[in-house]
Amino acid sequence: MDLTPLIPAGRQIIESYGEGRFRISGTAIEGSILVFPDRTLPWPVDSSEAITPESLDEVARAGEAGTVNVLLLGCGQRMAMVPPALRDRLRAAGVVVEPMDTGAACRTYNVLMAEGRQVAAALIAVP
Repeated sequence: MDLTPLIPAGRQIIESYGEGRFRISGTAIEGSILVFPDRTLPWPVDSSEAITPESLDEVARAGEAGTVNVLLLGCGQRMAMVPPALRDRLRAAGVVVEPMDTGAACRTYNVLMAEGRQVAAALIAVP
Protein backbone atom coordinates (compact mmCIF):
# COMPACT_ATOMS: atom_id res chain seq x y z
CA MET A 1 0.00 0.00 0.00
CA ASP A 2 1.44 3.37 -1.05
CA LEU A 3 1.11 5.97 1.72
CA THR A 4 2.84 8.76 -0.19
CA PRO A 5 0.53 11.77 -0.41
CA LEU A 6 -0.49 12.82 -3.89
CA ILE A 7 1.28 16.07 -4.66
CA PRO A 8 0.06 18.12 -7.63
CA ALA A 9 2.65 18.68 -10.36
CA GLY A 10 4.71 21.83 -9.97
CA ARG A 11 4.40 21.98 -6.18
CA GLN A 12 7.51 22.68 -4.15
CA ILE A 13 8.47 19.85 -1.77
CA ILE A 14 11.23 20.26 0.81
CA GLU A 15 13.26 17.08 0.44
CA SER A 16 16.17 17.88 2.76
CA TYR A 17 17.90 20.61 4.73
CA GLY A 18 21.23 21.10 6.51
CA GLU A 19 24.84 22.04 5.83
CA GLY A 20 23.67 25.55 4.85
CA ARG A 21 21.42 24.40 2.02
CA PHE A 22 18.09 22.88 1.07
CA ARG A 23 16.92 20.43 -1.58
CA ILE A 24 13.59 21.59 -2.99
CA SER A 25 11.85 19.41 -5.58
CA GLY A 26 15.17 18.01 -6.79
CA THR A 27 17.08 21.31 -6.81
CA ALA A 28 19.86 22.12 -4.32
CA ILE A 29 19.75 25.72 -3.06
CA GLU A 30 22.42 27.34 -0.89
CA GLY A 31 21.41 29.64 1.97
CA SER A 32 18.10 30.74 3.41
CA ILE A 33 14.96 30.56 1.28
CA LEU A 34 11.31 31.49 0.93
CA VAL A 35 9.22 28.53 -0.22
CA PHE A 36 5.78 28.91 -1.74
CA PRO A 37 3.77 26.01 -3.17
CA ASP A 38 4.67 27.12 -6.71
CA ARG A 39 8.16 28.65 -6.35
CA THR A 40 11.25 28.98 -4.18
CA LEU A 41 13.19 32.23 -3.77
CA PRO A 42 16.50 33.12 -2.11
CA TRP A 43 16.05 34.93 1.21
CA PRO A 44 18.99 37.09 2.35
CA VAL A 45 18.55 36.36 6.08
CA ASP A 46 21.08 34.42 8.15
CA SER A 47 19.67 34.76 11.67
CA SER A 48 16.35 35.36 13.38
CA GLU A 49 17.61 38.80 14.43
CA ALA A 50 17.96 39.75 10.74
CA ILE A 51 14.29 39.10 9.93
CA THR A 52 12.45 42.34 9.19
CA PRO A 53 8.99 43.10 7.84
CA GLU A 54 10.69 44.18 4.61
CA SER A 55 12.49 40.84 4.28
CA LEU A 56 9.06 39.20 4.11
CA ASP A 57 7.45 41.61 1.63
CA GLU A 58 7.03 38.76 -0.89
CA VAL A 59 5.01 36.80 1.69
CA ALA A 60 2.92 39.86 2.54
CA ARG A 61 2.16 40.40 -1.16
CA ALA A 62 1.10 36.76 -1.46
CA GLY A 63 -1.16 37.22 1.56
CA GLU A 64 -2.72 40.33 0.06
CA ALA A 65 -3.29 38.40 -3.19
CA GLY A 66 -5.00 35.61 -1.22
CA THR A 67 -2.49 32.91 -2.14
CA VAL A 68 -0.88 32.52 1.32
CA ASN A 69 -2.54 32.65 4.73
CA VAL A 70 0.03 30.80 6.87
CA LEU A 71 3.77 31.48 7.10
CA LEU A 72 5.96 28.91 8.81
CA LEU A 73 8.98 30.81 10.06
CA GLY A 74 12.00 28.50 10.35
CA CYS A 75 14.22 30.44 12.76
CA GLY A 76 17.34 28.26 12.46
CA GLN A 77 18.33 25.69 15.05
CA ARG A 78 15.99 27.15 17.68
CA MET A 79 12.62 28.82 17.61
CA ALA A 80 12.65 32.58 18.22
CA MET A 81 9.88 34.98 19.12
CA VAL A 82 8.36 37.02 16.32
CA PRO A 83 8.72 40.78 16.84
CA PRO A 84 5.31 42.50 17.12
CA ALA A 85 5.98 44.76 14.09
CA LEU A 86 6.62 41.70 11.92
CA ARG A 87 3.57 39.84 13.21
CA ASP A 88 1.40 42.95 12.73
CA ARG A 89 2.61 43.53 9.15
CA LEU A 90 1.84 39.95 8.15
CA ARG A 91 -1.49 39.91 9.99
CA ALA A 92 -2.51 43.08 8.09
CA ALA A 93 -1.79 41.15 4.87
CA GLY A 94 -3.95 38.22 6.01
CA VAL A 95 -1.05 35.94 6.99
CA VAL A 96 -0.67 34.16 10.32
CA VAL A 97 2.99 33.56 11.25
CA GLU A 98 4.05 30.45 13.15
CA PRO A 99 7.66 30.45 14.41
CA MET A 100 9.54 27.19 14.93
CA ASP A 101 12.97 25.74 14.31
CA THR A 102 13.87 25.22 10.65
CA GLY A 103 13.54 21.43 10.74
CA ALA A 104 10.02 21.59 12.17
CA ALA A 105 9.08 24.26 9.63
CA CYS A 106 10.28 22.05 6.74
CA ARG A 107 8.26 19.07 7.93
CA THR A 108 5.16 21.11 8.70
CA TYR A 109 5.32 22.91 5.34
CA ASN A 110 5.29 19.59 3.46
CA VAL A 111 2.26 18.33 5.41
CA LEU A 112 0.25 21.55 5.00
CA MET A 113 1.17 21.91 1.33
CA ALA A 114 0.15 18.29 0.66
CA GLU A 115 -3.21 19.09 2.29
CA GLY A 116 -3.67 21.92 -0.21
CA ARG A 117 -3.30 24.69 2.36
CA GLN A 118 -2.21 28.21 1.36
CA VAL A 119 1.16 27.98 3.11
CA ALA A 120 4.62 29.47 2.69
CA ALA A 121 7.83 28.92 4.61
CA ALA A 122 10.65 31.35 5.39
CA LEU A 123 13.60 29.11 6.25
CA ILE A 124 16.93 30.13 7.75
CA ALA A 125 19.60 27.69 6.61
CA VAL A 126 21.15 25.57 9.37
CA PRO A 127 24.65 24.04 9.50
